[in-house]
Amino acid sequence: MALRNIFKKRKKKEEVVLKDKRVEEKHVEAEDLKVKKPRIKKEFKSTNSYGILKFPHITEKASFLSEKNKYVFQAFKRANKNEIKKAIEGIFGVDVLKIGIVNLPKKPRRMGRQIGYKSGYKKAIVTIKKGQKIEMLPR
Repeated sequence: MALRNIFKKRKKKEEVVLKDKRVEEKHVEAEDLKVKKPRIKKEFKSTNSYGILKFPHITEKASFLSEKNKYVFQAFKRANKNEIKKAIEGIFGVDVLKIGIVNLPKKPRRMGRQIGYKSGYKKAIVTIKKGQKIEMLPR
């Protein structure tokens, strides 16, 4: 019987026999429902940030871009622009202005008669606020 009682609807207030009081109680409940609670903004945890970015993409072209406050990273295939932006802001503590994404496809490679593929990846070109800097080390 205890299990059955859990699923039963409980009465919020005892009903009063008089009609006037019932109307007032319903009116009060309707006003309570109209009040909206303020939405709490969730902070992005930097522990998830490391699961989005693989490593910085260090090339000659990327080093020229770093002079223009643009940095290049390799990201996981399923990461999108918003996730990459939050990850970079969380890890490096900089303000991201713009993100460009390039999906590089897998490339076929041969060794004799064996055919394989070099894996593709997602490359993110991140523009940060002027005056800020990201220290990058080659992997």
